[in-house]
Amino acid sequence: MSLDIPDNASRNLPNGPRAQTLAPQGEPRGPGKVVETRPDALRGLYPPIEPFESGMLDVGNGHRVYWERCGNPHGKPAVFLHGGPGGGCSPEHRRLFDPAQYCITLFDQRGCGRSEPHASLEHNTTWDLVDDIECLRVKFGYERWLVLGGSWGSTLALAYAQAHVERVSELIVRGIFTVRRDELQWYYQRGASWLFPDRWESFLAPIPLEEQGDLMRAYQMRLTHRDEAVRIEAARAWSMWEGSTITLLPDAHLAEAFGDPRYAIAFARIENHYFVNDGFFAPNQLIDGARHLRDIPGVIVQGRYDVATPARTAWELHKAWPEADFYWASDAGHAFSEPTILHWLIEATDRFATTP
Repeated sequence: MSLDIPDNASRNLPNGPRAQTLAPQGEPRGPGKVVETRPDALRGLYPPIEPFESGMLDVGNGHRVYWERCGNPHGKPAVFLHGGPGGGCSPEHRRLFDPAQYCITLFDQRGCGRSEPHASLEHNTTWDLVDDIECLRVKFGYERWLVLGGSWGSTLALAYAQAHVERVSELIVRGIFTVRRDELQWYYQRGASWLFPDRWESFLAPIPLEEQGDLMRAYQMRLTHRDEAVRIEAARAWSMWEGSTITLLPDAHLAEAFGDPRYAIAFARIENHYFVNDGFFAPNQLIDGARHLRDIPGVIVQGRYDVATPARTAWELHKAWPEADFYWASDAGHAFSEPTILHWLIEATDRFATTP
């Protein structure tokens, strides 16, 4: 909502909904600030950069995960977690960090982007991805690193941070999504359709009327169908619904990019797989578990008019994790590229660049 590792690196990591941190709770850090004022001068992305190192991480069960490192090899460690699930990383994601200050790790999560096998649903759960993040940290020898994630990336960032509190130096999350049933129902069954009735018709088009009472299940049948044409039709409809609703102002280019068949098939299949399984979480797990984040310096960034991941979830996270600073983007929807959202993300990475 896009090489070898040390033996046994991930075998003892927590799995499934029980993966909660065992780290002791410290004293509260004090309340964070809540900001909605739009800055007069907005920050933008850092200049384009290329990786200084990249490879494929064999994580077992047939999966190989693409990773890359950018910026300063001796800089502060940071990891970026992309959205979707199934979205993959883009060159723009590298540019959220000062390349002189950070050593930035990016990776394509299982089954998407340059990772293999493409669009695979086997051994592909939230807790597999949490293990993969930890494997990358171990591989690069980092004691701790800054974690930044938006949309589904915020989900994964919260899950990782709650499972591995001691490994997170700071946590920045944007477009908060916790894969609770009411969040999913809002976007894929009711609610958002009232705001985008024309685009909702396109989303409904592949699904017969008699199956529209449970659209995620109806899409699951088509996204796993033996006929490739059926899979692609469903994947494009699913993906373009998201691509056409995530910005406050229409962006036809973005919507069309979501419709690319190769991108769409991984994006839609993996998203749907996670969502029909409630993200592989216990009910309300990430909000309840936010109390474990109290000692992690944090920033929450949320578009006020986000339709894909409505602001209520971000506010609930703020109430459960009041020590984090909360930045409203009062003129934005969901996409990280919207100017005020981007500004607050860059401000956050700059602020933490020189902290231990």
